[in-house]
Amino acid sequence: MRAGPTLTDQSATPHGFPEPHGQPDVHDRHGWSSDRAYQTGLPPEPPYPAEQPRPGGQPAREPHPIDGPGTSTGGFPIYAFRESLSGAEPEQGYPATPDYGFPGPDGPAGPVRDLGGAGMLGRHRNPFAAWLGLPLLTLGVYPFVWVYKTNRELAEYDRRIQVNPTLSVLAFLIGWLVIVPPFVAAWRLGTRTRAAQHAAGVPETNPVLAFVLFLIGFGPLFLQLELNRLWDRYPGAVEGQQVPLYR
Repeated sequence: MRAGPTLTDQSATPHGFPEPHGQPDVHDRHGWSSDRAYQTGLPPEPPYPAEQPRPGGQPAREPHPIDGPGTSTGGFPIYAFRESLSGAEPEQGYPATPDYGFPGPDGPAGPVRDLGGAGMLGRHRNPFAAWLGLPLLTLGVYPFVWVYKTNRELAEYDRRIQVNPTLSVLAFLIGWLVIVPPFVAAWRLGTRTRAAQHAAGVPETNPVLAFVLFLIGFGPLFLQLELNRLWDRYPGAVEGQQVPLYR
């Protein structure tokens, strides 16, 4: 048994509705239908050209595209709905990257090309988690991870900072056999932090204070606070984003 027409049938009437059963409809090119004689008992209206007025002073009109067949929404094309919306077109793409061409009050003025180049932004960490929380959870393993990542991020931020993160970790891990390497690694980590802060144009830390705090167990807490102040120099930027150096 053949199913009846649906609202999405392309053979629908000019208004997007199925043909009534048993009532054939013949449309001329002006949209007038002969089934009006069947429904009202009156003779069908003659096809008036578009440029001539109909009786009663109403001009003839061509069917609006919204009334015509050939749509996939039962006589209402999607583009008509889209064009009916008000307002500007939505912007495409991702938001623009923050412009760091000019530093803040703590740094020198000038475009990036006149300053120190560019580097990769490091990670903003919770200083108390890096100092105490994660070392306890990892049974003393995280401090070595922190030393490796911190040295690597400083080298990626400023290419003038020369460091091998793996050697720094080994100095803390097995350097105690000859006593000197851990102290050298702690001192150099403080000086590298100061050099990176200088490149960012922010107040610089005191490596002597950082070294003394390392001796009493507060070095990671202090230096992570200083590193966060360095990364905060670039509001809106994310870890791994290229940012300018100001010195």
